[in-house]
Amino acid sequence: MSPALKDKVAIITGAGRGLGKVFALRFADEGARLLLPDISLERARVTAEEIKARGGEAFAMKADISEEKDTQKMAEEVMRLYGRVDILLNNAAMYYGVERREWDAWLVADWDRMFEINVRGTYLCCKAIGRLMVKAGSGKIINIASDVFRVPGSVNLLAYSCSKAAVYALTQGLARALGPAGVNVNSIAPGFTATEASLGQEGNRASFDATVDMQCIKRREEPNDLVGTAVFLASSDSDFITGQYIIVNGGSVMM
Repeated sequence: MSPALKDKVAIITGAGRGLGKVFALRFADEGARLLLPDISLERARVTAEEIKARGGEAFAMKADISEEKDTQKMAEEVMRLYGRVDILLNNAAMYYGVERREWDAWLVADWDRMFEINVRGTYLCCKAIGRLMVKAGSGKIINIASDVFRVPGSVNLLAYSCSKAAVYALTQGLARALGPAGVNVNSIAPGFTATEASLGQEGNRASFDATVDMQCIKRREEPNDLVGTAVFLASSDSDFITGQYIIVNGGSVMM
């Protein structure tokens, strides 16, 4: 059986660490050729080198997705390297180092930066790369949303929760806008996952225990639990699926 993404060209943002790196490694194993934009060129290069060591093809670039000029460079770079783009996985987001706080303790600057990256940045990537897909008449856009705005724990991550709810709305709007051109737009909603960012937050051991208690599957969610859904949405097996919000969280939230 051929790899699910053989010879597909994919952009995965924020692939220098965490979920993005896990997605990148699996997409490469499935045959995709990758462009990896990240706020840290050094981290992106490490991921690209790991992929090359496994026999894959990947290139790193520095990009701040909240800056339109950087997302335009992303579009230019993927065309320079590969001449096309088939998949955009919008993984980059502001979460690493975010502290839980009371609902009225969010500073305006923190709130604005959260939305600049998580919402505006995701939109700008879709805008730059979606235009290439529309011109080509096909493409898969996958946005990483979250289940956080549907669970009680969102109250102390309010800015993050609202930003991810906006990604959910953005996904559905873009699905309607780009569907007639042959472009699928879907989102994946992870639950509380054992990434570097989550494991590094103070008090999260108790949060993991509480989350597992709510789940049907009684174990902590790991990054690898998400990659199969991403591969499916990037592959031809999902050609008639668009505008969907797919929750992958062990059953703590059901739709």
